[in-house]
Amino acid sequence: MPKPPVPARKFRVFSRSTYSEYLRIAAILRTETVGGALLLAATAAALIWANSPAADAYFGLRDFKLGYEPWHLQLTLGHWASDGLLALFFFIAGLELKREFVSGDLRRPSRAVVPVTAAAGGVAVPAIIYSFITWNAGAEALRGWAIPTATDIAFALAVLAVINTHLPAALRTFLLTLAVVDDLIAIGIIAFFYSSGLQPALLLAALVPLALFAWLVQKRVSHWYLLLPLAAATWALVHVSGIHATVAGVLLGFTVPVAASRRYSHSGATDVSTIDDGATGMAARLEHRLRPLSAGFAVPVFAFFSAGVALGGTTGLMSALSDPVAVGIVTALIVGKAIGVLGTTFLVTKTTRAQLDDGLKWVDVAGLSLLAGVGFTVSLLIAELSFGSGSTKDDHAKVAILAGSLTAAALAAVVLKARNRHYRRLEAEEARDDDGDGVPDVFERSERDL
Repeated sequence: MPKPPVPARKFRVFSRSTYSEYLRIAAILRTETVGGALLLAATAAALIWANSPAADAYFGLRDFKLGYEPWHLQLTLGHWASDGLLALFFFIAGLELKREFVSGDLRRPSRAVVPVTAAAGGVAVPAIIYSFITWNAGAEALRGWAIPTATDIAFALAVLAVINTHLPAALRTFLLTLAVVDDLIAIGIIAFFYSSGLQPALLLAALVPLALFAWLVQKRVSHWYLLLPLAAATWALVHVSGIHATVAGVLLGFTVPVAASRRYSHSGATDVSTIDDGATGMAARLEHRLRPLSAGFAVPVFAFFSAGVALGGTTGLMSALSDPVAVGIVTALIVGKAIGVLGTTFLVTKTTRAQLDDGLKWVDVAGLSLLAGVGFTVSLLIAELSFGSGSTKDDHAKVAILAGSLTAAALAAVVLKARNRHYRRLEAEEARDDDGDGVPDVFERSERDL
């Protein structure tokens, strides 16, 4: 008599990862939350100054040129912020991307499928909505199709901090992983769609300092006086080659070695949150040292120079928001991101052997999907690349990015705050350690299921 078929095992969506991964993500989110607060403060300062009687001083500072012209590096302070300081932001993104694919959740297809497809949906749907709205507005308007595709993790975390939402570990992990994949897609978009005047010889020349940088970090050499000049040379050559200079940051980040992290065991092994076996130490040390500089200085300074827009009062604001470019961005950030992230996540669970983790409901996914519509740093960068810094459409795009991001944040706050009591219970459960071994019990159970 034939044996009955074994039922297919279901995998859980938004399940907890290991305790070491939880600790690592918690540390990252603390830094990014502080950075998000500084980002909001810098944005507010720029808007106030740009619309004050001293506005000329703000724009004069932003457009002040500095650098060595024979090397094509005489740039305005605004461009130094977007091309130079954001390279540090993308270097951290490169480190995080590589770590996720080598030793993080993205190395396991069962855990990667949801954030990857959600990020893809969160890029595709907003781009389609924006293109549909601006189709009859001309080719120039269509150049901004990628503006509403980005998610700003720092801004989103600042929103969560303001509303004091106690998101459980699984949702925070998903949000960070979604943002990491989103950054990867944004990097590809910038490199392939917003590069011009490509000079292959200079791009090939950039491989020399990049290769030397890679050789040194592979040898675990971390002396700044060796790595910094090579990184700067790589950045400068990529900049003059026609590829946006921030791509250099990602390439440099990809060269840093990352090895698979050790998992927690009950045998008394050292806490893997130190991430310090020989191979992972280099990436961990660089990220630990540079992430606060990126979140606390580079990104806020970029926002300060990029977000300053002369609104021209209520009439000017309404005029800006009536531009099809602005309408497309606002709609895509609020509606497109939510549909893209929530819709693809729902499709994955319904077409595969997946189900939501215990304690979570679709309203939680909806809240995170709305929060993904907070697109700021990379959106501002792509707006400048699309329309040119200081142009009318660039100004309108910036107003729309601010309006769309704030609206998406407000809607997400309403949804997530309504679930905050439930999140507090989950948070309390994640802190319980009845056996006193230093690792919360829920993570021990989760690790056994991995």
